[in-house]
Amino acid sequence: MIAGVGRSYEDMEVGAVYRSRFGRTVLDADNVWFTLLTNNTNPIHFDAEYAAGTEWGRPLVDSTFTLALVTGLSVADVSERAVNLGWREVKLPVPVFAGDTIRAETEILAKRESQSRPGQGIVTVRTRGLNQRDEVVIEFERTIMVPLDRD
Repeated sequence: MIAGVGRSYEDMEVGAVYRSRFGRTVLDADNVWFTLLTNNTNPIHFDAEYAAGTEWGRPLVDSTFTLALVTGLSVADVSERAVNLGWREVKLPVPVFAGDTIRAETEILAKRESQSRPGQGIVTVRTRGLNQRDEVVIEFERTIMVPLDRD
């Protein structure tokens, strides 16, 4: 393992909030490719003519792309050395459109040492994705397994 990469269990304090260093602007190509790659046949994501007839008037970014992007934006902050154990309570309060720039902020909610895997800790985090207007576009909790740094 590469030493000094990512936070360990001991580095994470309940209540700490980490903000992603970078944001990422979503492109039309990101949305269309991801939607079609995952066999999502909902035309709201890839058919501009269809989407023009909806209340949004343009294609919506596939919500699973938003989940993947915001998770990825948070990796350097909390899970670069971790194993993802799952997501829960995923909420999408505001739609994402091509051209939006998304960033992430992650709060440490809870942590405990693993009972079944010595040398590992279980950390629960809440991550929010925010657009360029500081609107929350996605929020979710995630549980990760992080190595302890004990010698």
